[in-house]
Amino acid sequence: MHTLYQGCFVKQDSMPQNIKIVHYKAGNIASVINALSRLGVRASLASGPSALKGAEKLIFPGVGHAKPAMEALKSTGMDQAIQEFTRPVLGICLGMQLMAARSEEGNMKGLGIFQEEIKRFTGRPKIPHMGWNSLYDLKGPLFKHVSEGSHVYFVHSYYMPDSSHAIARCDYGGAFTAAIQSDNFFGLQFHPEKSGPAGITMLKNFISL
Repeated sequence: MHTLYQGCFVKQDSMPQNIKIVHYKAGNIASVINALSRLGVRASLASGPSALKGAEKLIFPGVGHAKPAMEALKSTGMDQAIQEFTRPVLGICLGMQLMAARSEEGNMKGLGIFQEEIKRFTGRPKIPHMGWNSLYDLKGPLFKHVSEGSHVYFVHSYYMPDSSHAIARCDYGGAFTAAIQSDNFFGLQFHPEKSGPAGITMLKNFISL
């Protein structure tokens, strides 16, 4: 069976079905579920470590303030469960930031999956960085069939500085890390679920890993 999404056919029966979304009261969950459904993929919520049993992929979305979000993860043991997950993990926006070593937002320690530190934007054209912006220096499997210069949707006041581990960069008064990878962990500062065909392609690439 195939689905036509904005001019691109997606083979539904090739997609893994046991995909979990971290549920911790800070996720943009509905939009992620809707985006996955366009690919013919069902996802279920995971609010505790036991819910990750048998999961093939883990999506870690997030919006809001870093410190209470991290406290919510710790209260359920999901912080350690994410760190120990051995299959592909995709952090989105705040989810990516929480996987860093530290964040200036709340002066808090992150999961330490990525060793970079999250900084607050200063001296930029406008804060928060909100709206469409282009990506460059695309690398790795998430960006298969995604063109250099593709526009994606950002909403954030904190950012990861340019890193040697970046797999995509963006310029907003200076370069910053728009996407990063370490082993099975991927992070996207932007919202792929709100980024049109390019974002849907990235999600398709992730669930096809």
